[in-house]
Amino acid sequence: MTSTTERVLVTGGAGFIGSHLCERLLAAGKEVLCVDNYFTGARSNIAHLLDNPRFEAARHDITFPLYVEVDEIYNLACPASPVHYQFDPVQTTKTSVHGAINMLGLAKRVKATILQASTSEVYGDPFVHPQREDYWGNVNPIGPRACYDEGKRCAETLFFDYNRQHKVAIKVARIFNTYGPRMNPNDGRVVSNFIVQALKGDPITIYGDGSQTRSFCYVDDLVEGLHRLMETDGTVTGPINLGNPGEFTILELAETVIRMTGSRSRIERHPLPQDDPRQRKPDITKAHAYLKWMPHVPLEEGLERTIAYFAKTYF
Repeated sequence: MTSTTERVLVTGGAGFIGSHLCERLLAAGKEVLCVDNYFTGARSNIAHLLDNPRFEAARHDITFPLYVEVDEIYNLACPASPVHYQFDPVQTTKTSVHGAINMLGLAKRVKATILQASTSEVYGDPFVHPQREDYWGNVNPIGPRACYDEGKRCAETLFFDYNRQHKVAIKVARIFNTYGPRMNPNDGRVVSNFIVQALKGDPITIYGDGSQTRSFCYVDDLVEGLHRLMETDGTVTGPINLGNPGEFTILELAETVIRMTGSRSRIERHPLPQDDPRQRKPDITKAHAYLKWMPHVPLEEGLERTIAYFAKTYF
């Protein structure tokens, strides 16, 4: 008698978002194959899952083909913070492009539905606010962030071409700033940066005058959106924005973290990096319409959980 349990591949499954997704899929009764090369992921993120008989972990780099039998694929593998994706920009582009080709080839062979974790960075430094899925973006194709921005844009191209040419069942999610427990403390992302600096009592580093805006989505909300998108029928391909439309300036975030940690850190300003977006805010009309999804965790509640995680794990 064959098993009817769906087997799901999560690339980048030992990463920050990937490990939470693996938990969500196991809770839904799926078998999960977690694949990661541990460049930015960590075994500690999935250590508590290893005893689960429906969970399997394998070290693999998706720039090389992978031969497994699965029903669904979530393609999350790619360094997602500037510190990591600019460390080896050529490899970052390979992960987005070669990785997408390899995972789409696998999906084509085994007739699996495949979901691409794309990014709000495809919108670049936007001229449209908030950002809707029909906006084509304003991206510098030769700048220091292009390895990630253009890599993800090319991956989207590949997904839709495999769908049109080979009838591969695809889903594309554009993920906006996400935060929560298991963020890498050294990844240079603004939430983890501010929390670590505040807990250490170090200066809080703000780039520019702090008036640039971001929208912060708690990881549990984001993972629920990814799962709902995968569960839609074949007519829903995306791209669909997943993020929290609450908009905050970087200065507001810094002041909130200082207050919530009781830190004596002072704010220190540095020059704005090249091509850093001035504003970010998702239009989530499509996510609400097609997925019946919207984020529920307010910023301060999510920050409270995230601060507690960092304080317990690293201090």
